[in-house]
Amino acid sequence: MVYDRERFEREDAVYAEHKKAVAAGEKRVLRKTSTGELHSYPADEIGFTPGRGQAQVSTWWGMGIVTAFLGLVLIVGLWLFQRPLWEGGSPEWGALWLIGFAGLMTLYTFNLARDEYRATKLRKLRGSPKPGTSGAVDINLLELGQSSNGREQ
Repeated sequence: MVYDRERFEREDAVYAEHKKAVAAGEKRVLRKTSTGELHSYPADEIGFTPGRGQAQVSTWWGMGIVTAFLGLVLIVGLWLFQRPLWEGGSPEWGALWLIGFAGLMTLYTFNLARDEYRATKLRKLRGSPKPGTSGAVDINLLELGQSSNGREQ
């Protein structure tokens, strides 16, 4: 990693502001932006974090596509469950697993898409940069006065 004194000073300033805001009772999230800079986001500006156990989708409309696909799987499960009834038989009880899974995942991905949509609108309104996909920042590396990433203070 290349030593960049100005960048480290900016990161220290952002971290100090973040600590002040959190101490004042604000709900904040410290994240890297899509350009690699450190930024302290209000909690409502963070939607979902791709790559942290969730789907590898980074936009609200991408998660909307996943939701639509799972909705189709739910419809197919409902069709499989009821098809034998149309022919005079008993329902296909095994399809309940598919219906349950697809139903829960559809709700989950819908909520993720909705939260990301709201967060995107708020970031545009407030002029905040887009968060990166790397997730949370290691606070231990940012403690003021410590040596981190090869820098000495």
